[in-house]
Amino acid sequence: MTRPVSTFSIVACDLDAGQWGVGVASKFLAVGSVVPWAEPHVGAVATQAYANPRYGPDGLAALRDGAAAEEVVARLTLSDDGRDERQVGVVDARGRSASFTGSACHDWAGGRTGDCYAAQGNLLVSAETVDALAASFEASAGLPLAERLLEALAAAQVAGGDRRGQQSAALFVVERDGGYASLTDVLVDLRVDDHVQPIVELQRLYRIHDRLFGRTPREEWLPVDDTLRDELTARLAALGYEGDLAAQLDAWAGTENLEERLDGTDALDPVLVDALRAA
Repeated sequence: MTRPVSTFSIVACDLDAGQWGVGVASKFLAVGSVVPWAEPHVGAVATQAYANPRYGPDGLAALRDGAAAEEVVARLTLSDDGRDERQVGVVDARGRSASFTGSACHDWAGGRTGDCYAAQGNLLVSAETVDALAASFEASAGLPLAERLLEALAAAQVAGGDRRGQQSAALFVVERDGGYASLTDVLVDLRVDDHVQPIVELQRLYRIHDRLFGRTPREEWLPVDDTLRDELTARLAALGYEGDLAAQLDAWAGTENLEERLDGTDALDPVLVDALRAA
């Protein structure tokens, strides 16, 4: 018998940032391999309960063709004989949202929708888990989408979470050319497949990810004057990187996987400078 992907999730978007994403947690091995789907300027889908994995690519295809979130949910479930055991959340390219919970999903099961998000869960301690997903997301406007999704998962776990316990969690966010070296649309793709506190571990991984690949506004970068140049040269030399500052800084940043934080030496990302000072 197929094991249900009993879980709570939130699909959401930040239209100003051009980002769509999914946050999900469950007492299920590697929930991130099944539930989250997203495509920039198209939408996001979470498929769970006795999950139909085809809801992901099929839902994105319908969104790509211009269908609204509610229409996508209707199409997916109407053609699925197992719809009563399915749960799905969708956010479309315009931020419209829809959530479906089949009548045979295990209690507590249900969902909530709002502008730019759909929150849903099944086999939960209570409705408070989904309420916490929604309340947290609504209260965190202004933060990056990835952080809002993480905060929503954490709030939902505190509110009760999956009534069977914890095992895995995932965070998936897309943005056109927003990923590594601007050569991929995947901005964040982090998974904790088997852990006693998967959301806490996911938060730890995201902090590392943000340190390596996050973006500090250019106006906040530090101009490299003579004082800072001398300090950086000395710190690099102490680590065995001696010679031309630009070449040695590039070599050190590559070793530390911080190359995405470096763009010449006229001005430097403060995150990179702080990392060198802490080395």
